Amino acid sequence: MTAPATFQKEERIISKKLIDELFEGGHSHSLAAFPLRVIYLKKEHQEGQPPVQVLISVSKRHFHHAVDRNRVKRQIREAYRHHKHLLSEGIEPQQKVAVAFIWLSNQLVPSDLINSRMKSLLEKVLHRL
Repeated sequence: MTAPATFQKEERIISKKLIDELFEGGHSHSLAAFPLRVIYLKKEHQEGQPPVQVLISVSKRHFHHAVDRNRVKRQIREAYRHHKHLLSEGIEPQQKVAVAFIWLSNQLVPSDLINSRMKSLLEKVLHRL
């Protein structure tokens, strides 16, 4: 039996510099599989950091109530947690990937749909790296 997939605090993007580079750097790439958009940036791996770092964004423009935004973020985190091995095992050891997931829909959707879209997005990102 394999170890359960986890989503550690270290795997989250908290660096303002990395966030700015991801969204404004001009070197990042974007893919969409409605209701998710993924923006990713390939970098050199630095010692002591995980190979993949993630940011999740759900706009207040789409969901005015925090309870709805939190539910969607929880669904995205769970889908990523289940499929993150696709990306982390597929990249080269000297690479690091910064990934941002952005919610595009105004509607709540079932978790199985988010799960399938997350898997397809991560596979596409891996093929483009």
